[in-house]
Amino acid sequence: MDNTIAKSRWYRLLPVAFVTYSLAYLDRANFGFGAASGMATDLQITHAMSSLLGSLFFLGYFFFQVPGAIYAEKKSAKQLIFWSLILWGGLAMATGIISNVTLLIGIRFALGVVESAVMPSMLLFLSRWFTKAERSQANTFLILGNPATILWMSVLSGYLIQAVGWRWMFILEGFPAIVWAFFWWRLVDDSPQDADWLTSEEKRALEEQLQKEQQGIKPVKNYAEAFKSRVVLLLSLQYALWSIGVYGFVMWLPSIINAAPNMTIVKTGWLSAIPYVLAIIGMLSASYYSDKTLNRKAFVWPFLLIGAFAFYGSYLIGTTNFWLSFALLVVAGGAMYAPYGPFFAIIPDLLPKNVAGGAMALINSFGALGSFIGSYIVGYLNDATNGFGMSYLFMAGSLLLSAVITLLAVRKPTAVGLPKQKELSS
Repeated sequence: MDNTIAKSRWYRLLPVAFVTYSLAYLDRANFGFGAASGMATDLQITHAMSSLLGSLFFLGYFFFQVPGAIYAEKKSAKQLIFWSLILWGGLAMATGIISNVTLLIGIRFALGVVESAVMPSMLLFLSRWFTKAERSQANTFLILGNPATILWMSVLSGYLIQAVGWRWMFILEGFPAIVWAFFWWRLVDDSPQDADWLTSEEKRALEEQLQKEQQGIKPVKNYAEAFKSRVVLLLSLQYALWSIGVYGFVMWLPSIINAAPNMTIVKTGWLSAIPYVLAIIGMLSASYYSDKTLNRKAFVWPFLLIGAFAFYGSYLIGTTNFWLSFALLVVAGGAMYAPYGPFFAIIPDLLPKNVAGGAMALINSFGALGSFIGSYIVGYLNDATNGFGMSYLFMAGSLLLSAVITLLAVRKPTAVGLPKQKELSS
């Protein structure tokens, strides 16, 4: 079934999902620019403390993924995301107001807690609205909020810091989330049956197709059974390793670039945006062909392998040629982002809807744990070695292992409605 059913879903829901995730990502990724500007000096933050602060967000994110997803699955994703938007906007603004590092520690952890529900809740939300043949592309439009936000945020944050300082950057970039919460509440519905903008025929056709896809999936009676399945455990480990590379890169790229000779914060902003242009192109292409072929694995592991080789190449070049090293970092950034849409389509393809949201949350929570490790250890290695080479090697190894585990986790592509039963074995 193609997207001829209720075409209004695409232009009604996906722009809203995109903006919502964009705002979530804005309020976590701009910390790297604050750290690269005057925040560390003003708050007397050491290099070690800066690494901890950058990674504390992901610790809060890790612990509250699954509870948030279960609430969204059993009650309302719409309600959960509404309150999350208001809370994370307020916390992001508070980052620009506080005057000591102790409060900043609490804010970074709390920001992770309130944003933890967004990703699994949004993926669950989209799985209720889009069929298997559409899901990778729908997921990609959601996750495009990640690289697209960093792209323009990198440029904007550089100018804001130069014009009004790091404090006002956090305040001005946090406020839109609070405003957007009310647009979110007005524009979305938890399920097609709640939508007064769909016709009865569109609701029925969509529901029939979604139910048909569920019939071919082996029943899983509860979350415990789902969490012990082989594919969920392997993908949790895979995503943790993948996220080490992604967030080590995202959090520290501004500092890496800013350390180059004759670099300003505005130039840093422009250069930091370049990898995310390639990321957007890669994400759209990978999701399109993944949905066309219904092959998820083939559009995940090769990109992770490319990212690993690019980081390793940058490690080998070292400081001898900044621009060649930077070009390889651009390739690594684009390659790491490209597989997100196909990857998050794997679980709804293989697990029934009663447990799919919780399974995606568990996988995403391990991604948060990997993000915590990545952002902290990359910062630690940069400081301990007084350079960036060892962190490139660390991220290369993580991505290489992630690519290998992808090959082990998803053994064969599945046909529509007929997932392989052995994929679910414990």
